[in-house]
Amino acid sequence: MSLERTSATCCIAGGGPAGIVTAVLLARAGIDVLVLEKHADFFRDFRGDTIHPSTLQLMHELGFAEDLLRQPHQKVRDLAFHLGDATFKIVDFSHLKISYPFIAMMPQWDFLNFLAKKGEKYSGFRLRKNAEVTGLIERSGLITGVRATTPAGELEVSADLVIGADGRHSVVREKAGLNVLDIGAPIDVLWFRLSRPQDDPEETMARLGAGQLLVMINRNDYWQCGFVIPKGANEIVRTQGLFAFQEKIANLAPFARGRVAELNDWNEIKLLTVAIDRLEEWSRPGLICIGDAAHAMSPVGGVGINLAAQDAVATANILAKPLAEKRLTLEDLRNVQKRREFPTRFTQWIQVLVQNRILQPLLSSRKLPKPPLFLRMLDRFPLLRRIPAYVVGIGVRPEHIQTPEI
Repeated sequence: MSLERTSATCCIAGGGPAGIVTAVLLARAGIDVLVLEKHADFFRDFRGDTIHPSTLQLMHELGFAEDLLRQPHQKVRDLAFHLGDATFKIVDFSHLKISYPFIAMMPQWDFLNFLAKKGEKYSGFRLRKNAEVTGLIERSGLITGVRATTPAGELEVSADLVIGADGRHSVVREKAGLNVLDIGAPIDVLWFRLSRPQDDPEETMARLGAGQLLVMINRNDYWQCGFVIPKGANEIVRTQGLFAFQEKIANLAPFARGRVAELNDWNEIKLLTVAIDRLEEWSRPGLICIGDAAHAMSPVGGVGINLAAQDAVATANILAKPLAEKRLTLEDLRNVQKRREFPTRFTQWIQVLVQNRILQPLLSSRKLPKPPLFLRMLDRFPLLRRIPAYVVGIGVRPEHIQTPEI
């Protein structure tokens, strides 16, 4: 097979939110950026859908927001929790002092395609699909590029900076020898679709029964569903049989009972293994990891996309100038981690708290549990709903665009 060699000022492994947002920002600042995405497109069932107010604010600062919101989406201004027949309102985004006080539910592939299209207007932006990063190029302890495979053969890219944005199973962080701290998660998720007639409820929702939790994401003509199970319980669920699984879904979402027969094959029900981890050190000379490659997040709160986007903005804000001036140092790279580590740790702490103190006891219950005090308080006092709205919608230390457009 042939060997192709090319170069870029910055080479980014991975075309997810962290990689694409970083690439757009750096290219906008006049830097030559090459993104290597191993797949032929952005379509993945496990991609998240929640574009939070903090990310919409970033799009607003770039002048992209109105164009983005012309894409098909649903606006989520509040969140409710269904416990049996009772409904508890727990989050209200409408009072956030921000340009777009709602979550935009939009398939992530649409978001990424949108950003890639915006990136194309900058001469320094290059996105190469079907290019899977397999290794790093290193000289005297300095990372100077990557190796990748493409349908045409091997590819070597030399770069002043390599950014690992290739997700929770990051090849870049593995090849760099960066140490991963596994925090652990007591849950996994079974991921599937159900059709959605127009007379179904509009809201994206969480529905809790006796020892069971179902999340239903409105994707307009179908529901993307996540059935939460205890860690490692996938085989137990399968052993119980497909009909038993259908009944669990029907009992949690009675309005969809007539459609659970659509789940007629286990191949239509995919296992999403939940992990929470983070790197002790995000960087080495010539390399930094961001997004899920630096810190895998739980689905709790749907904040993964938004943490990745915040990482991307901090990365561009801190690194664009030294990168453009060819004076990038390890200290610059470490400053990105210093900036983003507290938000990462705090968010993971909240996720672990929710998983261990709320989800795990609920999933182990054999009967419909009594509504937790926090649910009752949030439902009873609307003012309290602004607190989780801020934590989920904006988060800790939100970033703002500082890089210039050149």
